[in-house]
Amino acid sequence: MEDLKIIGISVETTNENNLAMNDIGAMWDRFMGEKIASKIPNSLGHEIYSLYFDYESDHTGKYTNMIGLRVSSLDEIPPGMIGKSFPPHGMQKFTAKGKIPMSIYQTWQQIWADENLNRAFVYDYEILGEKAHGENPEVDIFISVK
Repeated sequence: MEDLKIIGISVETTNENNLAMNDIGAMWDRFMGEKIASKIPNSLGHEIYSLYFDYESDHTGKYTNMIGLRVSSLDEIPPGMIGKSFPPHGMQKFTAKGKIPMSIYQTWQQIWADENLNRAFVYDYEILGEKAHGENPEVDIFISVK
C-alpha cells in the first residue's frame, strides 16, 4: 500500500462539550460553500475524505480534523490549505448507514463505546463517495487499530 496523500482544510478540536460537532460542522460549511474541492490540484477523484489525526491522547482529548481530497502529489498546496501524507496502517472498517450527518455521529458513538476495539489513534478517516448520496446514504469509516 502507498501513503494516503490529502490536501484540504483543517481545524484542531475536541469532543468535549460538543465542540467538535460545531467545529467540524463549520468546516463542512466552508468546504462546500467555498467549493474547496474544486481548488485542490492533482486530485485522484471526487471522494471527500474527513480525517482525524494528531490525537493528544484518545477520543476524549484534542485532535485535528481535516476535510479534503486524495491527491497524487503534495507538491502544490493552495494558500489556506494543508497537505498531509498518512502512511499505511492497519484499519478496521465501519459503515454509517442513513441520514447524514446523524448516521455518522451515531456510528462514532458506537466506535467510542466499543471496549474491544483496539484503537491505535494514529489516524482515522471517513470517505464520502458515491454511496453518500441518494435515498439510503452510506459512509465508510476507517479506524486505525493496533
